[in-house]
Amino acid sequence: MRYIEQTVKYLRTKGFEDPEVGIILGTGLGKLLEEVKILADVSYNHIPNFPTATVEFHKGHLIFGELGGKKVVIMQGRFHLYEGYGFQDVTFPVRIMHRLGIKKLLVSNAAGAINPDFKKGELMLIDDHINLQGGSPLAFKGVSQFGERFVDMSAPYDEKINSKIEKIAKENNINLHKGVYASVVGPQLETRAEYRYLKIIGADSVGMSTVPEVIVANHLNLPVAAVSVLTDECDPDNLQPVDVKEIIAMAEQAEPQMITLFKELIKAVEVA
Repeated sequence: MRYIEQTVKYLRTKGFEDPEVGIILGTGLGKLLEEVKILADVSYNHIPNFPTATVEFHKGHLIFGELGGKKVVIMQGRFHLYEGYGFQDVTFPVRIMHRLGIKKLLVSNAAGAINPDFKKGELMLIDDHINLQGGSPLAFKGVSQFGERFVDMSAPYDEKINSKIEKIAKENNINLHKGVYASVVGPQLETRAEYRYLKIIGADSVGMSTVPEVIVANHLNLPVAAVSVLTDECDPDNLQPVDVKEIIAMAEQAEPQMITLFKELIKAVEVA
């Protein structure tokens, strides 16, 4: 609790005042910032108690600005378990954004398509998830100081926000799938047997992030929605070696559609 207050106090001195929407930008999804009127920009390295982004394609800046007529705080680069961080580190920024005042949280990520009907370059709205990361960001002493320990996860992704996203996609002729996201630790990609397993248990896509942040958002009663850019096709019977550069390039190719979804959603979403 003390660390949260210290961090929030620092950010307020830097101009992070009363943000309404929080956004976590995933791999290759940085151009949304071109649509933002930036009011404050702080490197993670300078924020007290903040982890540092160690992945080369995750920038590591917290940005405050205006988008779609609303005040937003944006994580340009997120944290992952595969960087050696714990669940508390990975989700610390969500608690900070919530304490700063956000009323809604939007998350993006890059994911592999498990569902054979989903193709790379398309988007998937996350309707539900499977946590395969071997732990929980709520499994620590004193968690009840922050909210209910036994958080209900029957509908982790806000149905109202999801409905708005689907409506925006339809209006803008964006092919938006809807499905289940499986979150693994990484950083290695999956074997053929693992892809078969993921399909059997009901996953439509797989990635290495998002679920811890969504669990904490639910713990804070913070409505959250998440969209995946599908960057590769995970067909175990025709599996090709994956080039990370290709994954990033595919995320960038799909980025304009993601920007349209998020920009129009922020205009439409209620934050009262």
